Amino acid sequence: IGLILLIIVGLVYLPSLSGTAAAQEYSVEPVAVSFAAPELSLVSMQGQTESLADFRDKVLLVNNWATWCPPCKAEMPTLVAYYNDHADENFMIVAIEAGEPKDEVQIFVDQYQMPFHVWLDPNGKALDAFKTEGLPNSFVIDKSGIVRLTWIGQINREMLEKYVTPLLNEN
Repeated sequence: IGLILLIIVGLVYLPSLSGTAAAQEYSVEPVAVSFAAPELSLVSMQGQTESLADFRDKVLLVNNWATWCPPCKAEMPTLVAYYNDHADENFMIVAIEAGEPKDEVQIFVDQYQMPFHVWLDPNGKALDAFKTEGLPNSFVIDKSGIVRLTWIGQINREMLEKYVTPLLNEN
């Protein structure tokens, strides 16, 4: 009877749990937060060590992604287009690739014509620093170094315009 009860409870709660997980995985609405950006330095595709602190005085969108990740591939043209439209407004994207070799990342960067900073993260330092796991995920850091927004899942243009563009006009 205990096993049957456990199965019944599992069948009742499993759909609601999987629905919640799916909603979080593909969320396009950001969550407003307020905490200091983590200390994070990684090596760029050009072989230079760069830090999040290097981008103070800019609104910075940090995007954690991977070459093999379907939602990452789907959102990259949106990120490229948004960056191209707003780069002259003190806006920057740092796209942090989670673990693939540099040559594979370079193919992806070339394919998507990524004009912003791309960092390599072979050991998951960015995921640890931002205390997150799933890909893609993004964090928007304001000009004073405070993380203001976080996304889990694929970002669309409407959400970028609605939530990030207003930050570009803040002092």
